[in-house]
Amino acid sequence: MKTTIKIFSLAIAIIGFSATSFAQVSATATATSTIVTPIAISKTVNMNFGNVAVSSSAGTVVLATAGTRTSTGGVTLPATSGTIAAAEFTVTGQAGYTYAITLPSTATTVTSGSNNMTVNAFTSDPNGTGTLTGGTQTLKVGATLNVGASQAAGTYTSATPFTVTVNYN
Repeated sequence: MKTTIKIFSLAIAIIGFSATSFAQVSATATATSTIVTPIAISKTVNMNFGNVAVSSSAGTVVLATAGTRTSTGGVTLPATSGTIAAAEFTVTGQAGYTYAITLPSTATTVTSGSNNMTVNAFTSDPNGTGTLTGGTQTLKVGATLNVGASQAAGTYTSATPFTVTVNYN
């Protein structure tokens, strides 16, 4: 009988250990990542406010993203307008992705010799967010030129270009 109890106890112990090993299972998973086309921006057209006439009063020239302009204060826009153009950029990247547009938050100074004016209040089309249809989109930027009273004649240019930044959303 003692032998039977020992064999029976040994059998239960073996079954107990084998049940534990049957409870262990494993699974596997793969890791994946998709690298998207990097977003890029390149300038295609510089901003140009065209010809501006001044008086003894200060004023502004507002250049819209469509390339049209309006004036305020002592500024007039002569019939011989010169070259007028909103800044234009080409944004490229992953087709169908959206991106955020960051325009300059501070004024850009344009100079002619020792004379200065500022450009500020930048606007864009698209405004705030764009979509890369087919992997590309044209981004246009307008702004406001602040003209002083009796501003000196000359061709005014920014020594430091303004920066437009784009980032995937």
